[in-house]
Amino acid sequence: MREILHVQAGQCGNQIGGKFWEVMCDEHGIDQSGSYVGNSHLQLERVNVYYNEASGGRYVPRAVLMDLEPGTMDSLRSGPYGKIFRPDNFVFGQNGAGNNWAKGHYTEGAELIDSVLDVVRKEAENCDCLQGFQICHSLGGGTGSGMGTLLISKIREEYPDRMMMTFSVFPSPKVSDTVVEPYNAILSIHQLVENADECMVLDNEALYDICFRTLKLTNPSFGDLNHLISTTMSGVTCCLRFPGQLNSDLRKLAVNLIPFPRLHFFMVGFAPLTSRGSQQYSSLTIPELTQQMWDARNMMCAADPRHGRYLTASAMFRGKMSTKEVDQQMINVQNKNSSYFVEWIPNNVKSSVCDIPPTGFVNVLHFHWKFHFHSGDV
Repeated sequence: MREILHVQAGQCGNQIGGKFWEVMCDEHGIDQSGSYVGNSHLQLERVNVYYNEASGGRYVPRAVLMDLEPGTMDSLRSGPYGKIFRPDNFVFGQNGAGNNWAKGHYTEGAELIDSVLDVVRKEAENCDCLQGFQICHSLGGGTGSGMGTLLISKIREEYPDRMMMTFSVFPSPKVSDTVVEPYNAILSIHQLVENADECMVLDNEALYDICFRTLKLTNPSFGDLNHLISTTMSGVTCCLRFPGQLNSDLRKLAVNLIPFPRLHFFMVGFAPLTSRGSQQYSSLTIPELTQQMWDARNMMCAADPRHGRYLTASAMFRGKMSTKEVDQQMINVQNKNSSYFVEWIPNNVKSSVCDIPPTGFVNVLHFHWKFHFHSGDV
């Protein structure tokens, strides 16, 4: 079993992580106390990818939760899924990082990092075959960016051959929460370029746009944004967790998507997304999903793919469908939009198919990774 160890750092990371575990529990049929209440043997077949089995048949998330102040964790602990996490895996300080990268990386964070690493080590040693780590954090604050990147570099030292994947919320051009976001982000990106294997780029501006334009939500909350992120996160690992016709995993993603080691920043998207009112008017066919997933408005970071070119892309389909039709659609996309793909990487779209659709979707669903650069950036 190829396990994944999940780490969430800082306020943003913990809130995204909280939503992510709700989606995971939903998909694997695990209730708020950690007991299995599902209806299919497939839900338990590879539940070990994200869960440890405790005595009494309880399933405990393989998650490490860290922050430099106790606030966010207290609200997680008192929330609906708070009882499911192992109490020892909450590691927090008291002072906070005050949106200061250096505090997270060099002073407050450095004092707490050893106790975090102890928990990480303990979880990693319990794994049969650890596939890698996934880290949720934001780059605009102090803890997620400063201490998050410190943890990434420490894990890199200790487990150099394991995949390191991050879900990083970048400061967006229009929506800014703190004055020092650009500084924190620049310092973090330098660390991510050096020490991470795959970075999923997310930002609030693009997520707000998806909520306004596509989902027609008039007043989206952070909960809505986090739910979008968590559905995408569950898609990255669906092939590890459920049977499929064409498998994919963290390492295959990296091998197929990264042409140069430092260029490992992915744009992510997800389809189908429709507003509640128009749900019954649309069909979930493969052509329709493909069209939405390549749509620039579907990207979860505010960079327009039409202003650059795709180096590589990976499409993950979920649900019962014919691989022949999937391949056909992928070829069509490349033929129609050939000017948007670099000509020196032929056949640069990887596709995979997982048989089990996400909860709440009957037919098929689509996750999508894009890798893209601006011709002016080179």
